[in-house]
This record gives sequence, structure tokens and C-alpha cells, in this order.
Amino acid sequence: MSLIMASPLPLFLLMIQGVSSADWGVSYSHSHICALKGSTVTISCTFTYPTGHQIKKVYWTKTTIKGKDEDFPDLSEDPEYSQRLQYLGDKQQNCNIRLSHVTQKDEHEYYFRFTTDIQDKKWTGQPGVTLAVTDLQVECPERVTEGDSVRLTCKSSCTLTDRATFIWYRNSQPLTERRDTNNQLLLQSVRREDAGRYNCALHGHTYISPSVYLDVMYPPGNPVISISPSGEIVEGDSVTLNCSSDSNPPAEISWFKGGTSVGSGRIYSISKISSDHNGEYKCKSINENGEKYAAVTLNVMYPPHSVVVSISPSGEIVEGDSVTLICSSDSNPPAEISWFKGGTFVGSGRIYSISNISSDHSGKYKCKSINEHGGKYSDAVTFSIMYPPRNVSVSFSAEIVEGDSMTLVCSSDSNPPAEISWFKENQSSAVGSGQSFSALQSGRFFCEAQNTYGSMKSAAQSVTGADFINTLVYLHSFHQSRELIMMSFLFQFIMMVIAV
Repeated sequence: MSLIMASPLPLFLLMIQGVSSADWGVSYSHSHICALKGSTVTISCTFTYPTGHQIKKVYWTKTTIKGKDEDFPDLSEDPEYSQRLQYLGDKQQNCNIRLSHVTQKDEHEYYFRFTTDIQDKKWTGQPGVTLAVTDLQVECPERVTEGDSVRLTCKSSCTLTDRATFIWYRNSQPLTERRDTNNQLLLQSVRREDAGRYNCALHGHTYISPSVYLDVMYPPGNPVISISPSGEIVEGDSVTLNCSSDSNPPAEISWFKGGTSVGSGRIYSISKISSDHNGEYKCKSINENGEKYAAVTLNVMYPPHSVVVSISPSGEIVEGDSVTLICSSDSNPPAEISWFKGGTFVGSGRIYSISNISSDHSGKYKCKSINEHGGKYSDAVTFSIMYPPRNVSVSFSAEIVEGDSMTLVCSSDSNPPAEISWFKENQSSAVGSGQSFSALQSGRFFCEAQNTYGSMKSAAQSVTGADFINTLVYLHSFHQSRELIMMSFLFQFIMMVIAV
């Protein structure tokens, strides 16, 4: 150290470092000290002087201007230092001081100064001790990808004089693992859980660095789909699907039904849901690091609709066939099926079967489909059963008009309607066709009814002269003239005789 003496000294004395040839001197342990903001700094110092001198005053100053004593202000009397500066030395050799709660304003060069009793000698140790004050800053990349190796560094603007032990914090919680070098934190194969606010500090000090956020990028995790309302979904309800996915950066969400895109965004809403919305829905969560899918199935409850009856066999139904009616119904849950002929209940279950069908089964059939949400009838289907003629008979016509001959009527039950042929007994060829036949002569007549499925003959019906007399009586009841009646009767009688 160089010493500055208040009174003139020989030139060679001023040039001596550490101590003078006369044993005057000040020695500092460190010429430069780097201290952490807010910490307490101890500056170690010793001083020497020739034997026979006594020290009158010792103090520290930060001014080196040569001049009067007032030009070397005592820091212990400075309001900015008086409460923080403590002299630890004595008036013999030790000139240590302690400065607490250091700030950036404390960055100066400091000097020890002492005064002796002989000739009021005053000495200042120069060069002094330069104090630098630093804070701490965490240095780390802004973004990293999950799986990368990351190194965080706790930096200071100068190299701390005292050997320091660094402490690391994440989200205000101390970290005790994965420390690399003293002022660095190594995160090998970084995880998404490592994201957060990081700070560093020195062991034994209250000062903590400003926080720096480490942002860890990662692909979407398995998405989760929630449905609202969470219970049973009934046709007509409004339903919301919500897709949640953990990712960084936040993922884009797309919705699909089957392979068709139906929407985007975290929420997919369906108002007045119907059976058409039944099926599997997927949400796709994607960001720059990857993509994931999740699926959910919508099961919409609804009353029966599209109730239809089908007939097997589907073609012509012939008497004696076996026939099956099938009721198809779209509903959820599946409906219960009931069968009706006209308004009469005839069976239940999706299938209604009739074996050896007959004309008695003809009529209108319908099914009713019902579940807890409602019911619906199908349109009616009509059985048209084909069968050959039966119950074939001949009768006289109930209506007789003046001038008519005797009219016979053939009755027949068949499907399709039968064609009618008339025969006179003991004659092979037909004498007429159609449902009615006019008999112009006496004899026994019958009809034959025939369709695609068979034929049947009636019993013979006799036509005699008495039948004509009955006709005459019938005409008389209408007050016809007696002469006209007799003439008509005689004419028809003569024609019958001739015919016989």
C-alpha cells in the first residue's frame, strides 16, 4: 500500500508499497471486494507506525483529496453509514470494519486513516479497497422441449469475494437435487413438472434473485371428454361435449363424428339432440409437439319412430300358406311390440306368425311400438288371401219386372272373384255366363264358379210352369190389366212347351 502523509515526506517514502522505511503503513487483505446486495461486508486491515508514537484517531474515509482534515470525512459520522458501519479494530494494529446492508450506492474505494500524537502526523492507506456490489440474475433459455437437458446459471456482475454456496428455488420451494457446479443448476431430461419460476440465492443471505420462468414445451397428454348433462340423454335435450387436454403450448381441438369433421374448439354443443346424433365422437388435440385423440359414444334415448310392418312371403298369399308379419321400429331403448287386427289385440313380439292361413285371417293388421319415452302405431297392412270358389249356390232373382223371364242368380265366395258359367242338367255345353241367368224354358239349371285356384259347381235348380204362375201372381199384385197378364202368361207357356 502507498501511504499519504499529511506533512511532507521525502519522495522515496511515498513510493514504498505496504510499509514505509520508517515502519509507517496500512495493509488491506483484499484490494477489491465483490459483495452481494443486502449483505454484510468485512474489510480486513492492519496498520503500522514507528515505536514511540501513540495513535490519537483512527477512521475510514472514501475521500483522498489532500488538504485539511475536513476533506477526509469520517464515515462513522456520515448519516448514510453511521447506522451500518462498525469499527472492529483498535488503536494498535487492527483496523477492520464491518459494513452491513450494502447497496449499489456503497460502491466506492475506501481508505483507512490514522493520526499520531507526534507532530500530529496523519496517514491514509492508498490505494484503498474497492467495493463492488452485485445482485443475482438467473440465466436460462425461454423455452425448452420436454426431454431436453437444461442448465440454469446464477450470475453476478462481479466475482464474489467470499466463497459462496448457491441455493436454488422453484416456485418458492428450495431445490436440493440436480446441482451441477456451484452457481449452476442442471436439469437433465427436463420434464413438464420442471416448468416454473426459478430463483437463486446465497446460503446465509436473505437476498433472492428476481424470478425467471422456465417454459417447458410438451405434446398433448391423453385428452379427456366430459358430457353435460352427465346422465341419460333424451331426444330434444341440449348436450355439450368438453375436451380437456394438458399440453404446452395449448393444443388446438377438433371434433369428428366417424371420419367427418363436425366442429372445432374445446367445447362442442348440440342443441335439440336427436337419434341422428347417436354414435362415436372424437376430439383431436394437437400442437407443434404432437397430437392425441379421445373418443366418446353418445347414446340418445328416443321414442319409437319409423314403425313399419313387412310381410313374408312378400308376394301373393294363398289359403293354406304360412305368413309372417315383422314389425320394424327405430327406438332407444328397444320398444315392446304389440299386434292388432282391427282394434283387437292378437299377439306381441317383433314377429307375428300365422300358419295355414285362411280367409278368416283377412283384415287389417298393425303393430304398436312402445318404450318409456312414447309409443307409435305402424300403418295398417291388409291381408288379401287367395282361395278357390266355395259356397256356390243358385237362387231365383228377387226382382221381377214386367216382360222378364225367370232369372237365376249364382252366388259364390272366392278370391279373386270367380267367373260364372251356366249349365242345363244333362247338357255339356254352357247355356250362359255371368252371375245371373234368364231361364226361358223349364228344366234344371246349375252354375259353375271358377278362378285361378279352382272351381266349384252349385246344386241344380228346377225351373217349372209353377214358377211362371208365381210370376203371374206377382205381376198381378202391381194391378196390371188382366188381359195383358193372361196374354203374357199364355205366350210364355206356349214357348216353354215348344222348347220341351
